Amino acid sequence: MRQILAYALCLTMVWYSTALAAPVRIKDLVEFDGVRGNDLVGYGLVVGLNGTGDGIRNAPFTEEIMSNLLERLGVNVTGEQFRPKNVAAVFVTATLPAFSRAGSQIDITVSAIGDAKSLLGGTLVMTPLTAADGEIYAVAQGTIIAGGAEASGDGASVVEGVPTAGVIPAGARVEREIAFDFSTLTTIRMALRSPDFTTAGRIEQAVNENFGRAVAVMLDAGTVQLDIAATRMPSPAHAIGRLENIPVEPQRKARVVVDQRSGTIVMGDDVRISRVAVSQGGLTLRIQEDPIVVQPNPFSEGETVVVPRTTATLEEETGNGLAEIPGGTSLSEVIAGLNALGVSPRDMIDILKSIKAAGALHAEFVVR
Repeated sequence: MRQILAYALCLTMVWYSTALAAPVRIKDLVEFDGVRGNDLVGYGLVVGLNGTGDGIRNAPFTEEIMSNLLERLGVNVTGEQFRPKNVAAVFVTATLPAFSRAGSQIDITVSAIGDAKSLLGGTLVMTPLTAADGEIYAVAQGTIIAGGAEASGDGASVVEGVPTAGVIPAGARVEREIAFDFSTLTTIRMALRSPDFTTAGRIEQAVNENFGRAVAVMLDAGTVQLDIAATRMPSPAHAIGRLENIPVEPQRKARVVVDQRSGTIVMGDDVRISRVAVSQGGLTLRIQEDPIVVQPNPFSEGETVVVPRTTATLEEETGNGLAEIPGGTSLSEVIAGLNALGVSPRDMIDILKSIKAAGALHAEFVVR
């Protein structure tokens, strides 16, 4: 096994050579302070469903919102008993992008909260969307595009996807703007999406070289501050528009991510393994039933008897001992070697766990 693994490693070293990370624009590495979206939520009513709406007895809130809506439209339904099957109560969610202006449109997501079977073909009635401060910032309305399908008969039914949730592209219109004067900022902080001291230092250096003066300073691993006045740009918007396209080569942590459910392994080529020996095997249990039928002699008194006979064997896989992995080997080379030996993804995950527990895997190990 040692020879096969070493041979596989020699073959894969050509294909898994370590390469430098490609430059990335600053706008793809950071979030700018103050430039962010705001979450909106609303409670509304979907009408026009083909008998797939809420059961009023199981969802009394649907009847309540429908009564309130009809009364606002001048229809008096006080004391009336109605059981429509073409309406459903829904939650409407959306994100108000930064710098959205009154009159602009945003996408919304509609999700049933009652026992409605499907929102296909439904129309969302005018629904106000509020933010965390309780103020209304947008109003939603439109025809729902659901991503699933549902069909049923007398004896069976089938559901494909999730028909109880859908989207309305440009389904909400902004009615109120977020009070934020971006032009008055004197400094802007850039928050790294993946905090790293090396990457933050490279961003500081790249920005200062681009402007030809010290305009940026690294505050910590996740923050770089830009002095707007030092950039000598007409406005903060001009300064951001110039620096966000500056290329920077990010530094990433060595990380291995495994998904036990699907057997997926994702890693960077900077992951290294110290000198370690690996032995992998398993037990195979086989149980076989071979019953014997015993019959009495002819013309004699007796009964036919079935005598059970069970054969149980326990086998242990044997190999050539430990497979030694030389120090400094990259994990991609080890994975390729294990693949050449026919190791299954799940066994490979167990091997990586053991190598990490032994202290030989020098990377952050994430299990999902």
